[in-house]
Amino acid sequence: MIMVTGANGHLASLTLAELDEREVPALGGSRTPTNAQRHLDFDDPATLDLTGVSTLVLVSAGYAEDDQVIARHRTLLDAAGRDGVAHVIYTSLTGAGDHLGFALAHRATEQMIKTSGLAWTILRNGLYAELFGTLLAWTPDGLESAFGTGALSAVARADLAAAAAVVATEPTAHVGKIYDLVGDPITASDIAERLGAAHRTIGLSEYRARLLSDANLLPFQPPMLASIAASVRHGFLNNTSPDLVRLLGRPLTDPLTVAADAAAAMRPGTH
Repeated sequence: MIMVTGANGHLASLTLAELDEREVPALGGSRTPTNAQRHLDFDDPATLDLTGVSTLVLVSAGYAEDDQVIARHRTLLDAAGRDGVAHVIYTSLTGAGDHLGFALAHRATEQMIKTSGLAWTILRNGLYAELFGTLLAWTPDGLESAFGTGALSAVARADLAAAAAVVATEPTAHVGKIYDLVGDPITASDIAERLGAAHRTIGLSEYRARLLSDANLLPFQPPMLASIAASVRHGFLNNTSPDLVRLLGRPLTDPLTVAADAAAAMRPGTH
């Protein structure tokens, strides 16, 4: 049996849908399970029942500080070893992302997986095109961001879910593999042009100040988001790789269309 963690999140739910479309039996695990899911709370080891699971798709529990994320992943990997899981597939971060503020937890988890005694595959996912679109801000004059002219190898979340389903369906073909799953590089100006808007660049200090003043953000989020802006702006996230096309066996979903749609949905007056 395949289990996908974080079943109610965007990436995991899309992965489960992909497996269902392929008629591959799979089970979702979630902190807040529905009737068709297994209760799986990384912060409560008593809930980590992985009996009957042969392939575990570990969708990163990255929405927290590094120490908490790493502890969650370690606890789940311990449970996987205890309960006889054969193969773990981890949704990590693109190899070009080591400058990002949330890279450490991913790399630490990769190390834990490699020494766990389990068979493994690591999917180093690029940043979502959907995220890129929503990180641009609308003003009366158009769009603005701290990305400058830098490009991001953005990728549609649905393509990453499809790749996870491909690997989970036949895990033995991907043992010990690390795939860098990114799309074509696009810029903030590309998104603005697609939407018929102007794009204005702001400085990183102004962007960080705005993030720090946003009461809706958790403490770890402003440095995380600032690191994305700095890395894109200075050309550290425009890497390319054939891995995703090879896994899917088809052209990728156009990341510019996905990012532009996400930005358009944020435009004032669209709701």
